[in-house]
Amino acid sequence: MTRPAAMAVFPLVFLLLAALQGPPPPNTLTAREKRAGWKLLFDGRTTAGWRGYRKPDMPAGWQVRAGALTRVASAGDIVTRRQYADFDLQFDWKIEKGGNSGVIYHVTEAAAEPYETGPEYQVLDDANFKPDGESLLTSAGSCHGLYAIPSHLATPAGEWNHSRLLVQHGHVTHWLNGTLAVRYVVGSADWDKRVAGSKFKAWPGFGKAKTGFIDLQDHGFVVAYRNVKIRQLR
Repeated sequence: MTRPAAMAVFPLVFLLLAALQGPPPPNTLTAREKRAGWKLLFDGRTTAGWRGYRKPDMPAGWQVRAGALTRVASAGDIVTRRQYADFDLQFDWKIEKGGNSGVIYHVTEAAAEPYETGPEYQVLDDANFKPDGESLLTSAGSCHGLYAIPSHLATPAGEWNHSRLLVQHGHVTHWLNGTLAVRYVVGSADWDKRVAGSKFKAWPGFGKAKTGFIDLQDHGFVVAYRNVKIRQLR
């Protein structure tokens, strides 16, 4: 085999070996992800790095079950112990039939509830939670109540979904199961108009913070999160 031909074969062999190895175990980072600056927000074993909203400790209603950070009983929302400005966040989630939850970002603790300050990436069983699941404005993957998804993108209740939330200098993008769900600019004229026409107008601090906690919402249903990882951009 000539040298150029051999060099061409090596990348193919590498890709084949990677494919045979399969996906990495849940709640782990690959060597490439580590080099790129990704950090786990959940290690699959403990609740380290999280606490209750406006509380010093982790509420007992959130527990680690089968490698997932799971809301199993009434507990209230939980937040990261660190705050984040610009970031790339990825996470897997599944929810019980008829369930509702959300991932809220740039949350401050100046208000009674996290949703009074931070925008929400909607987590929902679209098929069975009414009426939210009937509207693309409040279905899974939407910016809840403000920006609608193009079509229903979530898997059925009890099955895992993969989400991505990218926040960079006010420009925000949601993905759900590999599909672009919504794109918006916090603080833009369009954003301000939508907020003014929504329930969020009642809360003057909504969407104003440029940095804050990442929040997992307790909406009264069993919901599980895993592979929660973040890459800080600023």
